[in-house]
Amino acid sequence: MPKEKKSSKKTKASKIKHWAFKPKSAWEQFTKNERLAAEAYAEKYKRFLGHAKTERECVVWIEKELKFQGFKPLEDCQQLKSGQRVYKNIKGRALAVAVIGKNLDAWRLVGAHVDSPRLDLKPNPLFEDSSLALLQTHYYGGIKKYHWVNLPLSLHAVVHTRQGVKQFVIGEKIGEPQFLIPDMPPHLAREQMDKQARKVVEGENMRVLVANRPFLEGEETEKVKAAVLEYLHREYGMVERDLLSADVSFVPAAKPVDVGFDRALVAAYGQDDRACAFGVLEAVLGLQAPRGVAVGLFVDKEEIGSDGDTGAQSQMLENFAAEILRKLGVGLTVGEVLEKAAAISADVTEALNPNFKEISDARNCSVLGNGISVEKYGGGGGKYDTQEASGEFMSGLVSLLDEEKIPWQTGELGRLDLGGGGTIAKFFSRYGMDAIDAGPPLLSMHSPQEISSKADLYAAFRCYAVFLKS
Repeated sequence: MPKEKKSSKKTKASKIKHWAFKPKSAWEQFTKNERLAAEAYAEKYKRFLGHAKTERECVVWIEKELKFQGFKPLEDCQQLKSGQRVYKNIKGRALAVAVIGKNLDAWRLVGAHVDSPRLDLKPNPLFEDSSLALLQTHYYGGIKKYHWVNLPLSLHAVVHTRQGVKQFVIGEKIGEPQFLIPDMPPHLAREQMDKQARKVVEGENMRVLVANRPFLEGEETEKVKAAVLEYLHREYGMVERDLLSADVSFVPAAKPVDVGFDRALVAAYGQDDRACAFGVLEAVLGLQAPRGVAVGLFVDKEEIGSDGDTGAQSQMLENFAAEILRKLGVGLTVGEVLEKAAAISADVTEALNPNFKEISDARNCSVLGNGISVEKYGGGGGKYDTQEASGEFMSGLVSLLDEEKIPWQTGELGRLDLGGGGTIAKFFSRYGMDAIDAGPPLLSMHSPQEISSKADLYAAFRCYAVFLKS
């Protein structure tokens, strides 16, 4: 048998290298200008995170940005035509926005959620015990409860009083008081330390300290509680019954910060899923002349199943689409346009954690800094509770990213049979549309300080922008 020439071997080796898929750092793929753009994007993103810590605050920020860029409330438009940009505020807790292109039967949707795990109040929350006033909380979403003790918290409130709606925040500005849930000392924690992690801090023990000074007038038996009521009435015109119907949440008070010597990472509360929500907003704001109708959705209640009147399982998308079609005056039904539509569920995923690699399949897990993670399916073991994108749709999306030189990677959420998680992709798919998950990976998901890569954040924004325009 004749010997194979060395040049032939080199040719084969180079082809194999070309055939293999080996993601590399987005920082290496970016041009110098793109690296600078990613840094600038991250600075604006951190401002958003620092000001929008609840779903209501996110919607306020989003609506303000849309108005500044000339978007009009849909209800103010009697008719629509190509080139118009409209939005609909849905009860102050969700929002839909659309840019009308030329092909009115070609819809592209990108949806993110604006709620994050937090501590809400119980219906009758205020009480006094051990010379302290406390507020009893009910945690919202999937959390490790022990993360939330001895953690500085800020209070975000929307209260309906006899004098009207009162909105206030305490604990975000320098010099303002903050709030904490006290833990027990290690000296007395032998029994606590022997418990399973989910039992170390019980939900009923998540009571937030709010006061210690007693009310010095009158004969009340609960003088510290009375002092709190006097403060709330003096500052906000509230009485105790107003707390029973109020939307009050405690969230981590820390501000977003850069992480690392190179400042390449961002640590902040609420990056699941505001990392994506901000990317969708920025993509919509910069969108000019999309091929079809480009829609951005900002939904609520994802962390607790997407139920409710502002969640992805509500009729908000159908209602929004129906109003747009009616005002366009075209002979298309909601069912027709949504069945032909294509959607990205813009949601984060878990990054490979070098401290806990055992929870992931390293060959099938996204890593920080390699770009947006495009995931064919989510859910858990057995692919339950998920929408699996077709091969045709995923191939088309990643080919678009390759054409636009946008760094991307793929993976799934953790090792099989350890757990899992769902997204709003499955609710999009109910209309018959193609849907896929795509978002930046995070470390420490659902913790008070989640960690993202600036490169992945920027890649996600660019992904949403080119998809909406396509």
